[in-house]
Amino acid sequence: MNRIAVFFATGYEEIEALTVVDLCRRAGIQTDMVSVTGEFQVVGSHGIGVAMDQLFEEVDFEALDMIVLPGGMPGTKNLEAHQGLMEQTDRFYQEGKGIAAICAAPSILGHRGYLKGRDACAYPGFESHLEGARVSDRIVEVSDHVITSRGMGCAVDFGLAIVEYFCGGDKAKELAATIIYA
Repeated sequence: MNRIAVFFATGYEEIEALTVVDLCRRAGIQTDMVSVTGEFQVVGSHGIGVAMDQLFEEVDFEALDMIVLPGGMPGTKNLEAHQGLMEQTDRFYQEGKGIAAICAAPSILGHRGYLKGRDACAYPGFESHLEGARVSDRIVEVSDHVITSRGMGCAVDFGLAIVEYFCGGDKAKELAATIIYA
């Protein structure tokens, strides 16, 4: 079974993070919600607190197949400031393991050099942070093991792209139909 972790920092965008968790769990992908704050409850950019499954220090990164970085402000900056998470993200990139980021969070991937020569997208205004990428305005871009998306309104597409990455296109289409996604 595939396993992913969605990382939550104070000020994350709630819909971007929780939509991925919901869709991936529906698809049978083991999905952990991980706090990088040291607390089991993390408050999003719109004041919604969510209980996490684990703290960063408890994560078995060897058991993970993908790191997911939701956007939001200041959530994106708080994720990027977490040295341990950035070290693991670097390792995942170097090993060809999955990395997905939405909204402002693809800027992290650009800053770290992961997007050079790749198709990528981000929230409007963050394109300059996608260093070396072929920047697109598509809803989701999948480039090998790196998935990027543009924002909250794209969260279902982003989640379905992660499902397709692990479970194939048929499973993603089946899931889209069950949630009445047009």
